Amino acid sequence: MSESMKAMVYYGENDLRFEERPIPKILAPTDAIVKLTKTTICGTDLGIMKGKNPEIEATAKERDGAFNGRILGHEGIGIIEEVGSAVKNFKKGDKVIISCVSRCGTCENCQKQLNAHCLNEGGWIMGYMIDGTQAEYVRTPFADTSLYHLPKELSEDVAVLLSDALPTSHEIGVQYGDVKPGDTVAIVGAGPIGMAALLTAQLYSPSKIIVADTDQNRLEMALEMGATDVVNSATEDPIEKILSLTDGRGVDCAIEAVGIPATWDVCQHVVKEGGNIANVGVHGQPVSFALEKLWIKNLKITTGLVNANTTDMLLKTCCSGKLPLEKMITHHFKFDDLEHAYKVFKNAADEKAMKVIIDYQ
Repeated sequence: MSESMKAMVYYGENDLRFEERPIPKILAPTDAIVKLTKTTICGTDLGIMKGKNPEIEATAKERDGAFNGRILGHEGIGIIEEVGSAVKNFKKGDKVIISCVSRCGTCENCQKQLNAHCLNEGGWIMGYMIDGTQAEYVRTPFADTSLYHLPKELSEDVAVLLSDALPTSHEIGVQYGDVKPGDTVAIVGAGPIGMAALLTAQLYSPSKIIVADTDQNRLEMALEMGATDVVNSATEDPIEKILSLTDGRGVDCAIEAVGIPATWDVCQHVVKEGGNIANVGVHGQPVSFALEKLWIKNLKITTGLVNANTTDMLLKTCCSGKLPLEKMITHHFKFDDLEHAYKVFKNAADEKAMKVIIDYQ
């Protein structure tokens, strides 16, 4: 095996470089090294690129005295190249899905199913606090509890979405939003997270799912994927429209799937009394919280990072064919074209891009 590999490396705001990096090595007996076969670009990667997460550099400088770049990416599938001495459930040659959350499984938070906040240097660290999947190889900590065997019958493109997009939307959007049969749901933002929330919400039989976005192409896709109503926020007031679609009452659950003040504002003004606001979007600046209007409404407002507690269940559901996730995948690129893939994903509206898959072969 060569000593170096190609990788997409973040060096600072709007400074990404597709360059040679050392191939990762086993650092702990619970590690595995995975040779990637597919990865993707997440909206979080774009946020990091735009400077939304300065803690990446600050933490590295505090820990190591310097910041030498971070390989981005936290989604992917691949083939195990090497395992540490303590790994029992996986071996060289196994095809696996890589979870975006690394969890020890034994600390206090993992015992509470708060895997995103693993106390043993786990949680969401890949492509964030440690090097990620937009490379030819990746080191995965806590392999036994952070990898999933890839079933032969599962589409490999769909499998990539099980790394992050699908469990994040399901857990932090739909489950935290307490979607129940007969509920009305508003999903504000029709990107990959919003679309995955649209699909997984349907597992709970809500009576109405309203999707709001400024991109008409994405709204048309939302209708194809099960939305009962769509709202183009570029041409109509989304608050007025959502309220009109619910006879002035508002929705039982509003899912914020973007992470900007405007989409948060829609959510807080369209949820009815006793309802739920489930914030999934990654926010990089403060928002206005209309507590003077909301204090009386008996609301539940939730936030969070995915814990990947439902990945196994979602994997089985995907194998059954009940989630048409293939519709979300709009573009394929070769790994050597990763820089171009970023350009396309950055201009998703113009390129009609939803989820891009990066193929290594």
